[in-house]
Amino acid sequence: MVIMITGASHVGKTLLAQRLLEKYKYPYLSIDHLKMGLIRSGNTDLTPEDDDELTEYLWPIVREMIKTAIENEQNLIVEGCYIPPDWRKDFDSSYLTSVSFICLAMTEKYIETHFDEIIGQESKIESRQIKGDCTISDLKQWNRWFLEAFSNADEKVSLINEDFGEAIAEIMDRGFLCAGRK
Repeated sequence: MVIMITGASHVGKTLLAQRLLEKYKYPYLSIDHLKMGLIRSGNTDLTPEDDDELTEYLWPIVREMIKTAIENEQNLIVEGCYIPPDWRKDFDSSYLTSVSFICLAMTEKYIETHFDEIIGQESKIESRQIKGDCTISDLKQWNRWFLEAFSNADEKVSLINEDFGEAIAEIMDRGFLCAGRK
């Protein structure tokens, strides 16, 4: 089983991946780690701010890693914002039966009422290079993009509307073990 998690910055992708790792003992790949490894090693001239170009650059690599994991009947959690809304077109049905997809987005109301808490949790799992430039407006814009883009691609978006913990617990309760998998 491959569990893919995407969503805007600060939405809790890494926290969810960590909790799934703890529950299922599936390893996880942070697309951000891959991105920074490629950038820091000089294998690309892209920068962390080149989001659209990074998706085009990283997705083919991540996509083939997912296929390899499925072909080898290995479990994997993949998390990051560099998964395109039309990701399904890159997999035939034999792969899709082994993929569980999660897109997280926060509502504007949630962002408005929990902004300080969101920013306060930004380094809960991984230390960020905190720049102090993330605004309520940025979070709303990023989450609106994920909600619209993935909804338009007929993907279910898990909305964080009132209680972050409850939203994550609901996702965790879905169950992701695939019969016949290690």
